[in-house]
Amino acid sequence: MPARARRTITHDNGGEFARHEAVAHAIGLHAYFCDPHSPWQRGSIENSNGRLRRDLPRRTTLGDYSDADIDDVIWNLNATPRKCLGYRTPIEAFAANLGVALEM
Repeated sequence: MPARARRTITHDNGGEFARHEAVAHAIGLHAYFCDPHSPWQRGSIENSNGRLRRDLPRRTTLGDYSDADIDDVIWNLNATPRKCLGYRTPIEAFAANLGVALEM
């Protein structure tokens, strides 16, 4: 990802982020955490989690999915228009923010 698209990384308080300092150092970004039990501070994360759960229910073992399956889930997330983005897809909004034209 281009440097201008990487500013910070925000985590929720799950155990999967126990090594956040090593990750932040490796990718050169400042890491932030949302306050516990404050889902409104991470609305886009909560929304994305809800969308992911449509394809990957809780307690899903990712090893049961192929790389192509995961790519399909990611594509579905990034190609679904969002009201908060003016009904653009995340891909369109991201490209526009970087000043990149998308080929259709």
